[in-house]
Amino acid sequence: MNAVGGSTRPYPVEWERHLVLNSDWRIFTRPITAADEPLVLTLLSRVNKGDLRLRFFGAIKEFSHPFLVSLTQIDYAKAMAFIAFDEASQEPLGVVRMHRKDDGVSGEYAILLQSDLKGRGLGWALMLLIIEYSRSEGLKQIVGQIMRENTIMLQMCRELGFEVMADAEDHGIYDVTLDL
Repeated sequence: MNAVGGSTRPYPVEWERHLVLNSDWRIFTRPITAADEPLVLTLLSRVNKGDLRLRFFGAIKEFSHPFLVSLTQIDYAKAMAFIAFDEASQEPLGVVRMHRKDDGVSGEYAILLQSDLKGRGLGWALMLLIIEYSRSEGLKQIVGQIMRENTIMLQMCRELGFEVMADAEDHGIYDVTLDL
């Protein structure tokens, strides 16, 4: 897991979390590892085409090995991705990630949940976790881009305190920014 031109950090065990949502839904989150490739593939297979388009800004026809590697092999010094599991079934439920930008003070986030889990609090919990992580890393801001029709994500960002602004060229994309 060495990154070209950068130092890598060891697996950050201190970021493993046990969460309880809706008073009885037990979730385990932890930093993603390269060994999670099959789990991410399972998760992606449980996301409908519309939700995949909202996350990746286009149609995804196949989940190639290089694509899965890009999602699972990260340098913890430059990025973080948390994968969430149902504690009872051990099934993967979602992933939230943040990549530090070149300016060193901001990071770009992205999130993806299994399609049938929207509205159950998992997205909110994962966003709070990536915000907490970003603050701990000394970032001053996290940013993201959300398609206009992704109204659930836009609303969640507003509720979390993100500034939401339409893309300057009006490509149907909103830029969201949270000052930390």
